[in-house]
Amino acid sequence: MDFRQLEAFLAVVDSGSFSQAGKVLHTAQSNISTRVKNLEADLGVTLIDRDTMEPTPEGRSVLERARRILHEEEAISTDVKSMAETVQGVVSIGMIGTTGRWLIPQLLDDQRRQYPNIQLRIVEGTNSSLEPRIATGQLDVGILSMPLISESFRYEELFAEELVLVVPTKGKRAIAGDEVSLTDLIDLDLLLPLSGTPLRNEIDEACAQLDMTLQPRIEMDGIRTLASLCFDGAGYAVLPATAIPAHLKLGFRGIPIAGLPPRRVALVLPPYGVPSTPTWSIYRILKDIVATDNRLPAGLHRL
Repeated sequence: MDFRQLEAFLAVVDSGSFSQAGKVLHTAQSNISTRVKNLEADLGVTLIDRDTMEPTPEGRSVLERARRILHEEEAISTDVKSMAETVQGVVSIGMIGTTGRWLIPQLLDDQRRQYPNIQLRIVEGTNSSLEPRIATGQLDVGILSMPLISESFRYEELFAEELVLVVPTKGKRAIAGDEVSLTDLIDLDLLLPLSGTPLRNEIDEACAQLDMTLQPRIEMDGIRTLASLCFDGAGYAVLPATAIPAHLKLGFRGIPIAGLPPRRVALVLPPYGVPSTPTWSIYRILKDIVATDNRLPAGLHRL
């Protein structure tokens, strides 16, 4: 077994074919086939079903460890280069959407000033889409809502963000007052995060304490799209305070909801391995941004 065999196996699984894997790794398809066959021979099992091109049960077991091994191999090279020269390398970050809107510009400014030789790859998404990629090492670090699905991640809570009812400031759908209660939401045309997501769990648990259930018009596992529907007039949305972008704050506002706790957001690392030097550098920048109160948008509170 060697790194090239594992790399070929991952490329086939990720790309869906031996020919495409060859293009990804800039080698002939025959080389990819040989490496995967040799890996299967070494292990004594079939790793890829040639009819469906899906990993077999044995292949899925190898897949997770192979990602970890190659991630560690890359980190070794990056660390050595960073010791001999300036800190350099690629850092992949997974980030929930509403946080990315305000955090990414600050991150880019600090990274360019402090570590210009680090290349950032940023993936926006939801917890459900980002957690598996952090777990397998496809992402080096994440900014995710708490609680996490898996207890195996290493994490540090960064800030709490108020959840608000997003309403228009004018027109027949406008709502007066500086605060609403959870019971006030029952009769509204609601847009809510998808059941089972961390944000929706916070809302449902607060409602359960009052022995009530909200019946939304729409549920979505995507806060930014949910916010867009709200801004287009599809209904009222319960969202994090930063979901309202600056250019829409004249037309919409967030009303605090009494009895609804804020969502907590954490800085998350994979459950295994030692982060590379570039990853630690970006990790520290993210912590420093949140540690400075005047850099936090309204509605956020450092933990």
